[in-house]
Amino acid sequence: MQPSYRPFPQQPPQRSPHAQATRRGIGPMISGSHPQNSLTPAQMQAQQAAQLQANDRARTRSRKPTDKNIPEGVEDCIIGDGVHRYRELRDLERRLDSTMMRKRLDIQDSVNRNVKRYRTLRIWISNTVEDQPWQADTLDVDAFDFSTNMDSSYRVKIEGRLLDEEEDDLDSEDSDDEDEPTNGDVMDEDEKEKPEKKSKTPSKQFKLSHFFKTMTVDFDRSKGKEGADQSVEWKKPAVAPNAANLPNAADFDQLEFKRGGDENANITINLFRDENPERFQLSPALADILDTDVATRAEAVMGVWEYIKAMGLQEDDEKRSFDCDDRLRALIQRDKGYIPYLTEAILPHISPLPPVKLPYTIRVDKDFHEDPQPTIYDIRVQVDDPLRAALTSYMLNPSYATSLRQINSHNEQLAILVQKITNSKSKHTFFDALSKNPTEFIAKWLSSQKRDLEVISGEATRGGGEDASGDEWRRGGQESIWASDNVRESVNLLVGRPKV
Repeated sequence: MQPSYRPFPQQPPQRSPHAQATRRGIGPMISGSHPQNSLTPAQMQAQQAAQLQANDRARTRSRKPTDKNIPEGVEDCIIGDGVHRYRELRDLERRLDSTMMRKRLDIQDSVNRNVKRYRTLRIWISNTVEDQPWQADTLDVDAFDFSTNMDSSYRVKIEGRLLDEEEDDLDSEDSDDEDEPTNGDVMDEDEKEKPEKKSKTPSKQFKLSHFFKTMTVDFDRSKGKEGADQSVEWKKPAVAPNAANLPNAADFDQLEFKRGGDENANITINLFRDENPERFQLSPALADILDTDVATRAEAVMGVWEYIKAMGLQEDDEKRSFDCDDRLRALIQRDKGYIPYLTEAILPHISPLPPVKLPYTIRVDKDFHEDPQPTIYDIRVQVDDPLRAALTSYMLNPSYATSLRQINSHNEQLAILVQKITNSKSKHTFFDALSKNPTEFIAKWLSSQKRDLEVISGEATRGGGEDASGDEWRRGGQESIWASDNVRESVNLLVGRPKV
């Protein structure tokens, strides 16, 4: 050890909160997660040019006048009631701006709450047949071989369309639909109703594939007459959220499939919902607390939390803990609960919604196809509030941006006109006072100009020309001039002024 060595008191090494537990030693002396690459001279020059342009724009904005209020006393200098009308318009503009801002906040709040609406999705199911025995006309009645050498088949078509607003009356039936059983989504079945065309369509027409992520068809017989698999399944391909152009496999109104057979068959069409946020089926214990059997995960957690507050089960000392009554005890299986663990506690009590099941009989007989009629189902589906789409369309409308630019231009021109009026009012006041008493006015004006010149040249005495040699300027303490608020403010401004 060298004689001049002096040990430096070391502190225990501190570990970064982002470092791994197995790390030892001194960390690299680099700020940030990754070192930044050095910029090339061209990039630095472009960055400096962009910064200069931004400073120029900020300087230009700071020089623009912003006051649009006409100064007091202008109405005494002009003829007519133009000033009074202008002030009434300004007051009306302020009230209109306040109303528009309040409405805008209300709309934004409504959009952010992700409100869903229920609409009616009408589904038509029908089938056609090909090469059935009763369709063959080449049979030889005198022969013993009645085979037609034809492969009998049928084609099933599933078509869906979202009804217009005036076509469904679900708004008045929401309260009744909430108490329907699992298959309550199938609200009506009519074999005589035909689709009607309406001239008026919604602004955004969702297709059949928009509401479901999977469609399957179950046959009463899993195998066909030749042992072929009869199952049918469609899954929605993965697409980006809010994609403008969807692939054909994820954007259709009609689904068809063809199978072989010459006998009537019973099938069940299973439609698995595609909802965001996803709704779940609640267990009896959770449904008893929320008073509903279907809810999203966030609604379930919030409902349990509101139940705890309404029943006064939250502990006074530890607000994160609560006592369990009979309903909560059946839910979390304990006498005390912890609010941060509510999400984990309800996970075993929620399950995916069962699919919408649509039974249908495939008819291949001649009597049915002489006058075929489709089977019709009405299904209640969720759609986004049209207010969100209307707001987005309005914000992206080019005329909206043009209107904002025009309003901004008018405001700038108005501020310039008001500034000119203010300058004219100052000139008028100056010449009016000069005309009333020229001698006294010129004397006061010369005195003011003299004091301004002394201040600019640095020859003015302390205190703006006042006598600062008295005892009150030499006295210190809390009662002196130097302890006043004005002095403190002046000193703070002097110290905080940047050095040139």
